[in-house]
Amino acid sequence: MTNDPLQSLIEETCRHPPQTVERQRGLTQLYRLIVQSGKLWREYTPYYEEVWQQTWLYFCLNLCEATTAKDKYDRDRSHVITWLNFYLKQRLKDSAIKAQHQKNRTVSASQPADDDDTLMFLDTFAAPLDIPPILQATRDWVETDPDGELQGTHIRGRKDITCQVLIRRRLPPETAWEDLSAELDLPVSTLSSFYQRKCMPQLRKFGESEGYL
Repeated sequence: MTNDPLQSLIEETCRHPPQTVERQRGLTQLYRLIVQSGKLWREYTPYYEEVWQQTWLYFCLNLCEATTAKDKYDRDRSHVITWLNFYLKQRLKDSAIKAQHQKNRTVSASQPADDDDTLMFLDTFAAPLDIPPILQATRDWVETDPDGELQGTHIRGRKDITCQVLIRRRLPPETAWEDLSAELDLPVSTLSSFYQRKCMPQLRKFGESEGYL
């Protein structure tokens, strides 16, 4: 592994403290190298992109320090891509189970498969006592909504249901889609579809601008 460019870059990246420009630059370079390697697990499911974003956050938070996981990445146990793919596959399996449960609960047999509990890049992470900087930065962005796009993007006919409202409620500890559906008096399919089409791109844009994706 000593000649592995990925491992060398990991060692260099982890020498720098979290949230420094050097750490963010290293994580961005690692992201590009991992994607370019062609070894990242890929499957064509409606929730793959959201799960990958979640997996990338896991990577950023637990590569150098164990922030949301029990242990940080250990080069002696596995190659970094093997480690990342294992987590990615587990989250895809979780999403498939959620999707099946959602289909079993729905009254209509014609509900599309992508109306499941769609995961975003911060979903399913229980907030630790010390909130990860990435999560806090995302919360601050949602609350301040500096360009007004989150408040200005809403479900047709429901100006009270904006991307700001939904993203805020889906940040850890997230509110289940079923609970939001009952509270807002709209089907899960309507809420999750709007979230995926309109809110996810804004989250992705923010993540990219901050160097998280």
